[in-house]
Amino acid sequence: MSRHPELKWAERADKVYITVLLPDSKNAKVNLEPEGVFTFSANAGADNNLYELKLDLHDKVNVEESKISVGVRNIVCVLEKVEKVWWKKLLRGDGKTPHYIKVDWDKWVDEDEDNGPGDVDFGGMDFSSFGNMGGMDGGMDDSENSSDDEEQEVTKPAEPDRKMVDGNAKPEEQGGGDSEKKEADAST
Repeated sequence: MSRHPELKWAERADKVYITVLLPDSKNAKVNLEPEGVFTFSANAGADNNLYELKLDLHDKVNVEESKISVGVRNIVCVLEKVEKVWWKKLLRGDGKTPHYIKVDWDKWVDEDEDNGPGDVDFGGMDFSSFGNMGGMDGGMDDSENSSDDEEQEVTKPAEPDRKMVDGNAKPEEQGGGDSEKKEADAST
């Protein structure tokens, strides 16, 4: 049985941005059809679970001009619309939007504030063309170093930094409980 990955989306008059949030995905396959059918599948997680989804987009898309970037934490797709008009919603039909589809507020622009192309910063992601691939197959590529800031892990030091006064740590700047404060007081 497959699961659905979380998906974020935003749009402009000429394109739709779809981000599939699936960290450490393997064997990612993305396919886009001109009629506006977007399919995705990949394995992820400790149990190597299968994640799949199929979206019937609101309108037709230009597969040749659409682009994709596969990163460590997500798959970003920039889909070029055939008609340069704002869609009423992402999906075709009158049904309710599935719970795993969210608005990407980082990329969202209202229709009256659209400045045209070039107003979204992708942080140097390497995009390949859907048209050149006939769908994406084969897992991760070399775009790991072109990911967003979330992918940078920071390790914390084992001991918290402490301000030193006359060679002793100041108790009020220690992040611990009362026992640490008592030890600091006892050493003075």
